[in-house]
Amino acid sequence: MKPYKHIFFDLDHTLWDFEKNSEETLYTLYHEFGLAEFENLFDRDSFYKKYKFVNHLLWDLYNKGKIDQKELREARFVKTLTGLGLEPHQVPAGISEAYTDLCPQKTAVFPYTFEVLDYLKPKYGLHIITNGFKDVQYIKMNGSKLTDYFGEIVTSECCGYKKPDKRIFEHALDRIQVRSEDCLMIGDNLECDIDGARLAGIDQVFFNPEKSKSKLAPKPTYHIHCLSELQAML
Repeated sequence: MKPYKHIFFDLDHTLWDFEKNSEETLYTLYHEFGLAEFENLFDRDSFYKKYKFVNHLLWDLYNKGKIDQKELREARFVKTLTGLGLEPHQVPAGISEAYTDLCPQKTAVFPYTFEVLDYLKPKYGLHIITNGFKDVQYIKMNGSKLTDYFGEIVTSECCGYKKPDKRIFEHALDRIQVRSEDCLMIGDNLECDIDGARLAGIDQVFFNPEKSKSKLAPKPTYHIHCLSELQAML
């Protein structure tokens, strides 16, 4: 293990448990917006699974610069609910805005998040690099009590580049005045976090809690299934 000085973390799906927080939010909205009346077409679990699928596709388009923030937010519930059988006029007004307001207030993080951050903070400079929207990432971090662990919080909106573009990583390096070889990137996304960091000359830790098969070549510098493994590595 190299003597790293700074560690970059992705936020969603790496520290902040996006899937758990999103699921709780969607179950709440399912009832608050009267979607149970369409139980002949779908139940709340089908609603969650369809949203998860649609949201993943839209975020992929967003990360590739093919849609913007407004288009992503406007499309996700329309595509989800029409895909489940509703007509466009049946999509409840305000449901997307309600999701944006409620979900960032959820506080679930991955197991061992705080134990690992407490271990790392005295030894390394800790920072965030995220493609998530600035207006919600700070709410997530504050509500989950993550903010105080990190120095720089670099969002794609602030610097104008999205992961995997190496320029967002180079922007982070410039902000903290450090060399790429002195840094390590930890994230769950093989393209955005792992390949992006590699392009910038930064070693990577692929966080893979679902133990999915890695299809990226060359392979990440390191590969973990639980954040607790970082304590043995660093």
